[in-house]
Amino acid sequence: MPLSPLPLWPLFDYPLILIICAVVIGLCIGSFLNVVIYRLPKMLEREWNRQCAELRGEPLPEESTYNLAIPRSACPTCGHKITALENIPLLSWLVLRGKCAQCQAPISTRYPFVEFLGGLLAGLAFWHFGASWQAVTACLFLWTLLALTFIDFDTQLLPDDLTLSLLWAGLIVNLFGLFAPLASAVIGAIVGYLILWSVYWAFKLLRGKEGMGYGDFKLLAALGAWLGWTALLPIILISSVVGVVIGIVLMIARGRDHDTPMPFGPFLAIAGAIVLFFKSHLIQWLHLSSLAF
Repeated sequence: MPLSPLPLWPLFDYPLILIICAVVIGLCIGSFLNVVIYRLPKMLEREWNRQCAELRGEPLPEESTYNLAIPRSACPTCGHKITALENIPLLSWLVLRGKCAQCQAPISTRYPFVEFLGGLLAGLAFWHFGASWQAVTACLFLWTLLALTFIDFDTQLLPDDLTLSLLWAGLIVNLFGLFAPLASAVIGAIVGYLILWSVYWAFKLLRGKEGMGYGDFKLLAALGAWLGWTALLPIILISSVVGVVIGIVLMIARGRDHDTPMPFGPFLAIAGAIVLFFKSHLIQWLHLSSLAF
């Protein structure tokens, strides 16, 4: 079922202006993703604590409202409420020289980095897909992967709120065949989940411990739902290579112990983003490589 053309202003007939607008919107979304990355794990922890209290028959703790909108963002050092002018993506951080406007405490460089990535990914999506529904949905896909990457690095947690939403969104967009035929998307979701589920149990039986979390299964299933089953092999290969490279870099730079758990979700997310842009080339390369052997 083909979608009607994306309604855009005539001004957007100019590709450069379209990409610039996408980047600006992406920067703003990146600012919001910083909130999601920081608050969503805390929101889930509060909910789990409430559920545990209910199961134990304990009175529920009285807690102030805490979600993605409330309370307002504030400096963690002095509690200064961030104003609108202090919250302009990238620009405010540069003007403030990376410091709180009130107490001069340093502001992590990760905040502008996430904003930058949000803008960059949006610009790349519209540069690659043009003014289309593919570009719009690709932005949603990439922004979700960006949030999952940093949440997993911080907490080794891939929230169902994001992974399952991403999975269903992939099946919905492929009702219209935006990135893969619907049958390929459904098979991709099923096979993606079963691949890592099988790896998980094989590792647990051989080593007697868990090698990855269930969130990784759901994330690969979501990637399969978006990109189809033919994308799974490139995703697994790329994520493995990225994981090895980053692992070696961390061991050299930080002296990270090889026995220290490392989240796999970020590597899947990076691989999914790469395959989104280069899927046909990667599949063709793998096909030619297999023929060569």
